[in-house]
Amino acid sequence: MEKGHITSTYPFNAFSVTLNKRGVSDYTKTSYPIRYGNYSEIKTKNLVYHFNLNSEIRFIQGRGDDWPNPVEWVKRTMGNDWVYYSSGGYNGVFDCLGEYYVPCLSYGASSLLDARPFNLPEVTKAIDGWADAVSSLASSLNGNRDAALIDFFETVTKKDPSFLVGRARRFYEMIGGPISVLPPDTRHVDYDVIPVTIADGCLYNCGFCSVKSGKRFSARTEENILSQIHQLKAFFGPDLRNYNSVFLGQHDALNAADELIFFTARQAYDHLTLNRSYMTGATLFLFGSVGSFLSKKASFFEEMNRLPYKTYINIGVESADPATLKYLRKPISLEDIERTFERMMAVNHRFEAIEITLNFVIGENLPENHAPSILSLIRDRLDRPYPKGAIYISPLHEYEKKRYMKDALHVIKTQSRLPVYYYLIQRL
Repeated sequence: MEKGHITSTYPFNAFSVTLNKRGVSDYTKTSYPIRYGNYSEIKTKNLVYHFNLNSEIRFIQGRGDDWPNPVEWVKRTMGNDWVYYSSGGYNGVFDCLGEYYVPCLSYGASSLLDARPFNLPEVTKAIDGWADAVSSLASSLNGNRDAALIDFFETVTKKDPSFLVGRARRFYEMIGGPISVLPPDTRHVDYDVIPVTIADGCLYNCGFCSVKSGKRFSARTEENILSQIHQLKAFFGPDLRNYNSVFLGQHDALNAADELIFFTARQAYDHLTLNRSYMTGATLFLFGSVGSFLSKKASFFEEMNRLPYKTYINIGVESADPATLKYLRKPISLEDIERTFERMMAVNHRFEAIEITLNFVIGENLPENHAPSILSLIRDRLDRPYPKGAIYISPLHEYEKKRYMKDALHVIKTQSRLPVYYYLIQRL
């Protein structure tokens, strides 16, 4: 236990409150509920509420018989979305996602599950009613004069749903707009990243892509980046210590100049005091395109490997079939993709602190050689299984059938010599 860390628990007849509760400090893949960092808790007969160090609602978990499953919960993101964490019965969930829980999103349709938790009255009631429930508890403190407890309830009741809507809006204003998609590797930190936008737009603006901004690639200035970092530090405030990961946004940060990438990574590490995080280590995430990845010299990866991070770079490849690339309106060649794959394997082998991962799409109406072309890379070009270099598979369209996606993923996964997972398109 960290010196000076004091946990205080207040039991009442119908509920209890615990302030400054300490959770796990390492991101861990478990088949049971786990909480990270430092937070406060209100526990009632039927629900458990968790609040971050800014006294903002963060998690809600059911305890009563009406809740869908006692090991499932909902989480509020910094963008003020609610995400339901489903166990999926644990049947094949880890095999598909590399995680024991399926984040069911309140938007889009990219989940592997057919479940609709946000249509369940007990879930919507818990989300819509948390503020009134907490206010009611605050009025029943029965004259308790503990300053810390009174201050906690006063702060929490002020940070009601309307306040959180405005806070999400300010969050986006700092970084220049919403994050339409996070790299799939951010699953390793439960998608808890601090975003710093170092570039807008992307190189290709591929025809099939539903998350692109449509803008031409344009890097931010060092002044703009420093301004973002300083504003984010003030915005996160006390809760900053619950974060140890940075996302360099948005869609092709790897295409920025080497100096700008390293400048941002170091400034974020220092000014956001990641070395003082309650969470162990520090992680850096960014997207890259085939062109930006191939343009980087070996010296870039040597320097990146020396950063105080574990770095994940996710590259959008989509297919290794020329006909499919044309169908997707993705302006790269098969030769480029083959070079990207070979370089990914070389970088992952040489640099311990870097992992390059690749994205491919699946879809029922893609050319017939699309799926075999993926296996031509991740099976036929390798002599044995490799643990680094995850392959992520995402549906081309939201309306792709769940059964088809699962079957296609299974075929690719069982024949691949690299780890293969489903890509959940989650925003921030």
